[in-house]
Amino acid sequence: MSPAIAGAAIGAVLAVVALAFGFWGFLLAALLMGAGAAAGRAAEGRLDVRGVADALRGKRSSS
Repeated sequence: MSPAIAGAAIGAVLAVVALAFGFWGFLLAALLMGAGAAAGRAAEGRLDVRGVADALRGKRSSS
């Protein structure tokens, strides 16, 4: 799936959620979609979870 199609699908899902459940439903859906994307990248090995945790704790910078 190309990034353009994936972005359009994500936008459509968020638009439907916003219309059906309002702002808080939209916010929850966006948060859960982000968490799912991060979990998927970690499972594929394309996200260094330990490096992200270190950066969030201030032990390491991203640059």
